[in-house]
Amino acid sequence: MTSTLIIIQITLAVLITLAVLMQKSSSIGLGAYSGSNDSLFGAKGPVSFLQKATFTLGLLFVINTLTLVYIYNSQKSASVTDNIKITPVAPKVPTVPSAPIK
Repeated sequence: MTSTLIIIQITLAVLITLAVLMQKSSSIGLGAYSGSNDSLFGAKGPVSFLQKATFTLGLLFVINTLTLVYIYNSQKSASVTDNIKITPVAPKVPTVPSAPIK
């Protein structure tokens, strides 16, 4: 389950990157939100498909991240050493060295 979610996480990260890079840059950086027509509620029109896709992918990325955090925290109390089976070993009896044969 965890490995599947990690694969989905990597795939979502790549898709978000591609969606952001494919969008048209219509702003002048951080100064775009200071009152120009390209501001957040300006006369830009409806949100494009790529912006909707980026928002959706970002939301899925956050949900997947929170799911992974929940799974890892629920497994935090489990340890690898909990599954080790210890078998008792009989102690070795010290042997007396025998006298050399002449």
